[in-house]
Amino acid sequence: MSEGRTTCWLCERPIGSLVQYHHPVPKAKKGRFTVPVHPICHKAIHANFTNAELARIGEDREAMLANDAIAKFVRWVVDKPPDFHAPTR
Repeated sequence: MSEGRTTCWLCERPIGSLVQYHHPVPKAKKGRFTVPVHPICHKAIHANFTNAELARIGEDREAMLANDAIAKFVRWVVDKPPDFHAPTR
């Protein structure tokens, strides 16, 4: 687990009062390492990737950002406050 990190692994905004821990390699695929993310960022990740895709991407944040939907999401959320929340499809 990445203790002490004060920014979101996906969007790199400061973490607010709500933090979730994402397994870059899903637990179902034997992933153990976690990274802190905002709840909205966590939902965006799982809305756009299957567990098999996440297992292939692993901890490679840049590979995740190569996905058009994730890149668009990060550009949209980057200037929002740390505890910002909105519905995610």
